[in-house]
Amino acid sequence: MTDNASSVCSIEINFVHMNSFGNIFRLTSFGESHGAAIGGVIDGCPAGLDLDIDLVQQDLDRRRPGQSKITTQRKEGDKVEFLSGIFEGKTTGTPIGFIVRNQDQHSNDYDNLRKAFRPSHADYTYIEKYGIRDHRGGGRSSARETIARVVAGAVAKQLLAIQGVKIQAFVSQVGDLVLEKPYTELDLSQTESNIVRCPDHELAEKMIDYIEEVKKDRDTVGGIITCVAQGVPAGWGEPVFNKLHADLGAAMLGINAVKGFDYGSGFEGVKLRGSKHNDRFIKTEDGRIRTTTNYSGGIQGGISNGDDIYFKVAFKPIATLLKEQSTLDMDNEEVIINPKGRHDPCVLPRAVPIVEAMAAIVFADHFLLKRSNKL
Repeated sequence: MTDNASSVCSIEINFVHMNSFGNIFRLTSFGESHGAAIGGVIDGCPAGLDLDIDLVQQDLDRRRPGQSKITTQRKEGDKVEFLSGIFEGKTTGTPIGFIVRNQDQHSNDYDNLRKAFRPSHADYTYIEKYGIRDHRGGGRSSARETIARVVAGAVAKQLLAIQGVKIQAFVSQVGDLVLEKPYTELDLSQTESNIVRCPDHELAEKMIDYIEEVKKDRDTVGGIITCVAQGVPAGWGEPVFNKLHADLGAAMLGINAVKGFDYGSGFEGVKLRGSKHNDRFIKTEDGRIRTTTNYSGGIQGGISNGDDIYFKVAFKPIATLLKEQSTLDMDNEEVIINPKGRHDPCVLPRAVPIVEAMAAIVFADHFLLKRSNKL
């Protein structure tokens, strides 16, 4: 192979993988924060699924900016337009194309950041990788790209609902305010009853007050989202390189601002001895196999065992601060930046549907993989 051919091959491999996620149920996304639109193509969705567009829009509304006093005040309708793959309300089995148009960009707010490397942003790394970057709102690195993931996840949820799978995420920590109760003691239907999306009303009010305090200080705060998947049958997942928990981890760590992932007993499990940590198998009255505990988080050997699958996702404080910071620019000169624009003081409330969406894509993918490898 010639050097030129090797270079072409390398470029093709790079482009094939960098904007796509999934094996059979696969999303390819496109678009930038201040471009014309965010969009995507969903491939591998089976034909004949009755697709409720209102449910897709409902999840987009949960993610959209400007929905409450503790989120960014950018005003976007975020209305999805499906371009292909749906006929008379049903999926056709062909690629599902969609876009969500950007309408409320204030690109001038970013003019003073054209050359600056904002602390903890992707500005410097994008220059090192591509030699060029879109400074308006972060361009491709903006969390606005997650619109495409929410649309694909909403489609995946409807596919999973037929299999009896339900996915529910909620905010379980903001800063040092922690929801101590296990999810089994919570009424998760209350998650959407408050703007921070925490099912414990008393703690939710404290979280909201704290986020407002942080916002007044022109600062940001992080936290944790917990996600629970119920109804996943035993047998989903692969034994080696596509373990179910590994794919969930990759999905979550691919979300903007995510710094950590653990499932089941997670890091807390290291405090237990094996005799306590082991999930003992029993036979239920209806003849099913279950476990007395669920430290495994519903996954053993990379494959679901039929119990609830639960995990936590840690989000850092958003890197954009509306206050002065020192940094370097593209000429290696020290500069002072004071960003403008409209930004979230805490990403967690709007990230709840994103976590659900990425989980749904993974579960839909493994459902289809399971269907393809067993008669």
